[in-house]
Amino acid sequence: MHADFQPCAYIMTSARQGTLYTGVTSHLIQRIVQHRDGSFDGFTKRYGVKTLVWFELAGTMHGAITREKQIKNWQRKWKIDLIEAANPEWRDLAEELGLPPLGE
Repeated sequence: MHADFQPCAYIMTSARQGTLYTGVTSHLIQRIVQHRDGSFDGFTKRYGVKTLVWFELAGTMHGAITREKQIKNWQRKWKIDLIEAANPEWRDLAEELGLPPLGE
């Protein structure tokens, strides 16, 4: 297995209590950079969703995909509760992973 391979489900937002996006990836930092720079068209680019507010590592891609699908089926309030349980200030967790603050 490649050293950078780390399956996870994640939630990004446009702002505190803003538009939410739930995704899955095997390389979180690379995916965040893609969301931030608008590398591909789609929902996150259209709605300015660039702030990582929650993520959960999984042992396998299957596990990460299962978790992503579960969360995507949740009510918005449940997603907000999940975020606020681990990140009540809605900090950009990408900064804690070594990425520069947005706008730099």
